[in-house]
Amino acid sequence: MLQDLRNRLNNYTPRRLRTEQPEASVLIALTDHPTEPEVILTRRAAHLSSHSGEVAFPGGKHDLTDPDLLFTALREAEEEVGLNPDHVDVIGPLGQVMSKNRLQVTPWVGIVPHDVRLQANPDELDAIFRVPLSYLMDDNRCRTDEIRTTHVTHYVPAWEFEGYVIWGLTAYMLAELLNVGFDAQIPMKPRPEHRKV
Repeated sequence: MLQDLRNRLNNYTPRRLRTEQPEASVLIALTDHPTEPEVILTRRAAHLSSHSGEVAFPGGKHDLTDPDLLFTALREAEEEVGLNPDHVDVIGPLGQVMSKNRLQVTPWVGIVPHDVRLQANPDELDAIFRVPLSYLMDDNRCRTDEIRTTHVTHYVPAWEFEGYVIWGLTAYMLAELLNVGFDAQIPMKPRPEHRKV
């Protein structure tokens, strides 16, 4: 399964945004479990001034001292969840996306040992959790959200897993990972059963 992901991402040309907005990057860390790989997610601390309580990938803004955006993603993952960059087998980037705070975000996909020990930084996070990729690929969405940009509306699945709601930009990046990396064919348009109620 993960070898298929490597092959697909090696032949994938991710979209690049041409903006002058500040940049950020995140790490989409997948465990190397041979039968049930998982994606590692976090919940941002409730006391934070932005995105408090939201599910997210480890990541953050690009610092001027960071040599590149991959370094940013790995640095932030180490700061937020204690993930040693040496334990990350980086496969490559997905398409850049624009956050609601006008940050141009680059997601990086990496493989980590399934038994890696992580520790949430309490200054930034309330929780670290893992979701089996199979759960997401079965498209067990709880709803479909609309994300409107200047020129287009994107329809994005939202998943609920063990009390955590995965939505917004995080869900959008996950859907791209699943569709490009695993041919999950998760529809990004609302089906009748996925419409908001």
